Amino acid sequence: MLKLVSRWKLKKSMRKLMREQRKLSRKEKGSGNRNKQRVKVALVHEKITNQRKDFLQKQSTMLIRENQTICIEDLKVKNMMRNHKLAQHIGSVSWSKFFDMFTYKSVWYGNDVVKVPTMYPSSQTCSACGYKNPLVKNLAIRSWMCPECGTKHNRDTNASINILNKGLQIQSA
Repeated sequence: MLKLVSRWKLKKSMRKLMREQRKLSRKEKGSGNRNKQRVKVALVHEKITNQRKDFLQKQSTMLIRENQTICIEDLKVKNMMRNHKLAQHIGSVSWSKFFDMFTYKSVWYGNDVVKVPTMYPSSQTCSACGYKNPLVKNLAIRSWMCPECGTKHNRDTNASINILNKGLQIQSA
């Protein structure tokens, strides 16, 4: 429920930001009204920032409290931001900040955060038998059937199982 409410509020604030920025662009440069509108735009930006921080704090605290060990993929967020189709969505959820919060909150609560290497083929490997399917590199393929054991995999679910297994393997080593 927390996710849906927060996403809706953020979308509403983003629409308000677009509206306020449009108003700002119509004002004459150097006028008093433009300065007032500039302040309004800054306040909306601040509100959006606070909404994102609040969501991240609540989510990270909840996940750290509920789990003793969290295994995450060590993503190169900076490189992912170069993809213009994904950049806005990645930026709006602040993955880097979220991972940093995991790190310091895990120290507070005495939990472990295990980072799985970036190049680990988590979505390409069958979580049932370990077969590595090279055909699954394409991100458009959302589900696939393992040719070895016949298990049907959802790309994201399979990747999460593999990341957990690899993280627990790294932790025990």
